[in-house]
Amino acid sequence: MNAPVNTPALDRIDRKILHELMRDATLPVAQLAERVGLSQTPCWKRVQKLEAARIITGRVALVDPDTIGLGLMVFIEIEAADHSPEWRTQFRKIIPQFDEIVEVYRMAGDIDYLLKVVVADTSAFDQFYLELTRALPCRNVTSKFAMETVRTTTALPIDVETV
Repeated sequence: MNAPVNTPALDRIDRKILHELMRDATLPVAQLAERVGLSQTPCWKRVQKLEAARIITGRVALVDPDTIGLGLMVFIEIEAADHSPEWRTQFRKIIPQFDEIVEVYRMAGDIDYLLKVVVADTSAFDQFYLELTRALPCRNVTSKFAMETVRTTTALPIDVETV
């Protein structure tokens, strides 16, 4: 697989750094350096280089949604009212107004957009749904409720052995 345009080539050490940080971004530099086979200063410089290149785009805490009262996950399929630049602009302006929307994808195929929404319960989803559909004219909106999370990860499957 080719690297995206303007992305620096990643060597094996860079890939190992990414591999480790995707699994635990709280690793102290000393531990990270040991795991990837570098001393601390060169390791830290590589991390900074990866951040400057926007390969590492942030570091966050992952939170179990159930433990904070957000136990309902819904995937919403949206068919645009039309495919005009104006509709897309309106869509992109409206989406950030809803904190419940945690992921948005423009799709190929039968649907135009797929949204991942996290709310407390069906009542909260109903309120969210009504607000969203009032704010955004759509041809069709289909909601699919997740019954169980079988697997979730933010770690990408990076190859640490080859370059």
